[in-house]
Amino acid sequence: MSTPARHGPRRIVCLVEEPTEVLYALGEQERIVGISGFTVRPPRARREKPKVSAFTSAKIDAILALKPDFAIGFSDIQADIAAELVRRGVEVWIANHRSVGEILDYVRRLGALVGCAAKAEAYAGELQRGIDRIAGQAALLPRRPRVYFEEWDEPRISGIRWVAELVRIAGGDDIFPELAAEPLAKQRILADDDEIIRRAPDIVFGSWCGKKFQPARVAARPGWQNVPAVRDGELHEIKSPIILQPGPAALTDGLRALHTHIARWARTTPDS
Repeated sequence: MSTPARHGPRRIVCLVEEPTEVLYALGEQERIVGISGFTVRPPRARREKPKVSAFTSAKIDAILALKPDFAIGFSDIQADIAAELVRRGVEVWIANHRSVGEILDYVRRLGALVGCAAKAEAYAGELQRGIDRIAGQAALLPRRPRVYFEEWDEPRISGIRWVAELVRIAGGDDIFPELAAEPLAKQRILADDDEIIRRAPDIVFGSWCGKKFQPARVAARPGWQNVPAVRDGELHEIKSPIILQPGPAALTDGLRALHTHIARWARTTPDS
């Protein structure tokens, strides 16, 4: 009996983590020949695949030595890497998904690209059902906290769109919804702390893009002593690999981490 022909690219370099996580979930990991050095999911990928890129830089010669027929990256930040690979004859897909819905669509598109659209649709459906379960639990909470999500501390950068959406799904309300709509980090920089203090977050989530979040430093910021989150000790780290990459991790572990803190706050913090 003949083996079915494999469709789509067969030697893929993943310049960011999310395509690696998706391809492993779809059972298509054999197509991956190189990954980002920041990849942590799934853990086996770090053991099995050579690491050939960071986020804003890449080992172009090492990538070319792998003879890839496709490379997958994310956003304008990787535009220079993409341009160099294109100049060297590599086909490149730079995705730019920024919302929860777009992450799910990314899973479907990547699956279709490698010839397993049905598996990708099933996986996206599984992810959606997990989101719906959390949303249903959040809808039963007695109240919703005001949430400040901080991507970076100096300067202060508030959360990107999919993070703000996940906060809402988890049962909270992001205090900077107007900034969450901005795709670039530089557009989400807060000039000073005055507006954060004025909007009085009940919970502060920190995910300092790979740097350890330090609640004590946040609590010691001038003028923050009366912020409800500081007063009540609601300063929590969400590890960046599970929230700041627009892939399955954010929709699963990241969302669950947000909901755990929000649900506990909603059920235990007395009304002010």
